[in-house]
Formats: sequence, structure tokens, C-alpha cells
Amino acid sequence: MELIKIEDLCKVYGEGGNRVTALDHVSLTIEKGEFIAIIGSSGSGKSTLLHIIGGVDVPTSGKVYVDGNDVYAQNNEKLAIFRRRQVGLIYQFHNLIPTLNVVENITLPVLMDKRRVNKERLNDLLEMLGLEGRRTHLPNQLSGGQQQRVSIGRALMNAPAVMLADEPTGSLDSRNGREIVDLLKLSNKKYGQTLIIVTHDENIALQADRIISISDGRIVRDERVRP
Repeated sequence: MELIKIEDLCKVYGEGGNRVTALDHVSLTIEKGEFIAIIGSSGSGKSTLLHIIGGVDVPTSGKVYVDGNDVYAQNNEKLAIFRRRQVGLIYQFHNLIPTLNVVENITLPVLMDKRRVNKERLNDLLEMLGLEGRRTHLPNQLSGGQQQRVSIGRALMNAPAVMLADEPTGSLDSRNGREIVDLLKLSNKKYGQTLIIVTHDENIALQADRIISISDGRIVRDERVRP
């Protein structure tokens, strides 16, 4: 089943001599539950594509549909709700609130929506992420790998349709990096979420269902790794 459809997407920054084309007429579709790796050199446009799918950046032209809905036909209020409820964003840097503990950071998206926390889901996430014994710890009391686990929990708390991870292992050592990728793959399978990872790591990319290579804002290769 098709979850994401991108039609003739363009993104241009600046004007005149400072004009930079980050995305140049990109079109693709992504199925529900797929694990996609987006690769390319620095400045190729891969992170820009990820951010536009997630409603963080605005396209210059073209369309992005998620679950049949035109993302950028929404007003700002609905776009903010889309980002909180339909998309889980994970970055290289954890972006945790330093004054909030593990549970408070993970449940923040739910509380921002003024909704009740699903305790069963919270406990399931804490167990999956190996954070049961860290519930009341502040970010500065956690290792880098544990902080990234908290950021994954926060991204998963609203049960989003799609998980977007931008170099999620970039600030971690190899062991913690492998564990984080394994957790993202587990979430992909356990919750049936579509997972899109931007990475420079060929070993991560080869674990995906599909590898999409971007160069100069264009898709130059779209290869299925496994059926």
C-alpha cells in the first residue's frame, strides 16, 4: 500500500548568484512499512528531501502526499499537528529538553497535544529501548546512546505513520550506532512503520529494503535491496 507519494518536487534556496537548487524535480513513491535508505554526498539534497517529507521545510514547487493527504495544502496549524502525530523525527543530535527526565521527554509530543499518555505504550517503549531503569534520569545523567534512545522513544510515542532519521548514528560510537539501527529496524517491524534513514554508512544502507541515491538534487539510483 502506498504511503508517501512525491511529485515533481523542487527546492531552491537563495536568489540570483546565491541561488542553490537542493532538489531538482524529484518524484518517487514509498510503500507502507518499507525501510528506505537515502544516500549521497554532502549537499546532495538528501536531508532536504527528508525534511520536506516530514513537514519541516517547505518545497518551492511540487507535491508531497502522506497517506493520501497533500501535506502542504494544510494551514500552519494543521501542518504542526501533522508533524507531531504523523511523523517521528530523529536527528544526529538528540535535542532533548535538559530539564525534563526520560519519561517527560518521551511523552512531550502527547502532552503538547493536550492528550492523555498511553501508559501501556510508554511502558512498551521503555522496555524496547532498555530505559526502564532510567525513567527519572535527566539527559545529562545518560550516555550518548541512551540519549538517542530517548529521542527515538519521543519520536515513537505518537505512533507515527513514518519515521525519519537524519544520520541517527553520526554522533555515536560503532557499538551504540549498531544498537540504534537495530532498534529502528525493530520498530519498523513491530509497529509496521515506514522508516526512512539518511546515512553515509554503507553498512546501514545495505540493511534497508531500498536504497535511493541522490546527486545534485536528483535521484540517480533507486534500487531494491530485498523483496
